[in-house]
Amino acid sequence: MKILITGAKGMLGTQVALDLKRGYTELGAIPQAFMGADVVLADIDNLDITDKAATEKFIADCAPDVVINCAAYTNVDGCESNQDTAFMVNGIGSRNLAIACENVGAKLVHVSTDYVFKGDEPTPRREYDVTNPISVYGKTKNAGEEFVRQYCKKAFIVRTAWLYGYFGKNFVKTMVRLCNERGGATVVNDQHGNPTNAADLSHHLLKIAASEEYGTYHCTNNGECTWFEFAAEIARLAGFEGAMKPCTSDEYPTPTKRPAYSSLDNMMLRVTVGDEMRTWQDAIAAYFENEKKMEI
Repeated sequence: MKILITGAKGMLGTQVALDLKRGYTELGAIPQAFMGADVVLADIDNLDITDKAATEKFIADCAPDVVINCAAYTNVDGCESNQDTAFMVNGIGSRNLAIACENVGAKLVHVSTDYVFKGDEPTPRREYDVTNPISVYGKTKNAGEEFVRQYCKKAFIVRTAWLYGYFGKNFVKTMVRLCNERGGATVVNDQHGNPTNAADLSHHLLKIAASEEYGTYHCTNNGECTWFEFAAEIARLAGFEGAMKPCTSDEYPTPTKRPAYSSLDNMMLRVTVGDEMRTWQDAIAAYFENEKKMEI
C-alpha cells in the first residue's frame, strides 16, 4: 500500500503523516489496510500541483494507491487580493490531481471547506445542499470540488471547518498567544460554526480512504458555537478565564465577508463509515491535554 500526502508540511498533512507513521490516531488504530504503508510526502518544494504535466508525471512515477490532498491556499483574505493564485492552487491544482489519480487508478481524498456555503441558512448544511460561496476562497474551493467530481471516479470530497491542530499556525495558538501577550482579545460573536481538531479529521480521512464509499462528506467536531465562545473556552483551558470580549462582525471588519452560519452536519459519515468525531468541547480539551506531548 502506497499513500501520497500533498500539502504534507501543513497542519493537517503533518498530522496525517504522523498518524500513519505511528499506526494510530487520538481516536484509535488506523485502518488495517494502511498499517506499514509506504507514505510519500509532497509539498511545494517537490510537487507544484498547479503544473499539470509535472503533477501527472509525479503521480505516474509514484503510483500511489491513495492520494490525500491537504494542499490548499487557505489565507482567506489573501485569496481576495490574489484571485488568480487562489484559483490556480484550489481549483486547477485540484483538477490536476484528479486527472493524475484517474490516470493511475488511485483513490483521491480531497479536503474542502464550509466556505463553499453562503452561510445564511438557519440550520447545519448537509452534503446534498446547494453550494453558494460568497468569498474568493469559497469559490475557488468550490471549483476544486467540481473538478474532482468531474475527473476522478474514486474520489472522496471531505469538507471541514474552523480547523486547528498541533502543527503550524491556527486560531487556538493565536488566542493563547494573545492571552499571554495582551491578557486577552476581542472576538466576533455573530459567526457560528464547528471548531475541528485536526487529530479527529485525520482519523476520519483515513477511515474514509480505506472504504469505497465515494462521495462528498462533512467532517467537523460535533456541536456548534461562535468564534467568541470558542475563544472563551480556549482562554479558560489556558488558564485565562474571562480574558475574551465579544464583538460584532461590523465592529471587526475584514477584507472578506465570512459566512454568518456555516455549521455542517456529518450526515454522510453517520450513514457510511461512522461518525466518531468528538464534541468540539471534548476535542479542544484533548488538544490542551496532548499538546505538550506532541513532537512539534
